[in-house]
Amino acid sequence: MSRAFLTRYAWLSVAAALSTMALKLLAWMLTGSVGLLSDALESLVNLGGAAMALLMLRVAALPPDTGHAYGHSKAEYFSSGFEGLLILVAGGMIVAAALYRLTHPLPLEQTGIGLVISALAALVNLAVARVLLNAGRTHHSVTLEAGGQHLMTDVWTSAGVIAGVGMVALSGWNILDPLIALAVALHILWTGWRLAHDAVSGLMDHSWPEAEQKVLEQVLDGFRAPEITFHAVRTRISGAQRFVSFHVLVPGAWTVQRGHDLLEQIEKPSWPACRT
Repeated sequence: MSRAFLTRYAWLSVAAALSTMALKLLAWMLTGSVGLLSDALESLVNLGGAAMALLMLRVAALPPDTGHAYGHSKAEYFSSGFEGLLILVAGGMIVAAALYRLTHPLPLEQTGIGLVISALAALVNLAVARVLLNAGRTHHSVTLEAGGQHLMTDVWTSAGVIAGVGMVALSGWNILDPLIALAVALHILWTGWRLAHDAVSGLMDHSWPEAEQKVLEQVLDGFRAPEITFHAVRTRISGAQRFVSFHVLVPGAWTVQRGHDLLEQIEKPSWPACRT
């Protein structure tokens, strides 16, 4: 079944990124908080990641062809890796802005309305993140899961920034603003590294998770016998697809037809998008 319908979730992510970025930039302009600026910059990253996700989901949905016999599902890893790199760049920009503000502190203005606007943006991200995470897990899409995880990171980032700006407004300690921005930057950099690492792992044909390999072994155990064994069992993940290959050893007296019939029986269990 075509996975082109997943692009609707990417469009939702694009809309959320545009709306939250506009809200956070407004909050920054009203308050002058570098913490809120760091939050707005992460939304800019969200927009770039959402646009890349939209493109890669379209590519991943393409059917196999003569040049890509196994399909195009690995395109989703490019989206995840690209988003990770964007997050790393945004984290570096936030560090630079925070360090400058440490040496050039400024009082915050209109913190009340700025925090309300930022909180509204966080609620939008929270709602969209839950939709993307559920869709990613349901449809085994690394692109949607990466987008959802990034938005959840954005939600926690916004919560920290809002709390920090509130503390500055109550205490008058303006130095808290750039310090919070630095903490946000470190969190963002860790998220970017993790997404980039996972994307590289996927492109390197990572094996199935341990739980899935146990299920595979249970299926093969149902066919094992003194005269039937399996070896060279290898698994790999490609986007939403799972691939497995193995050698089946049968008695030399068997006919080719009998061996073929055994393989047909092994393939009967429902392995979504799996080829043996």
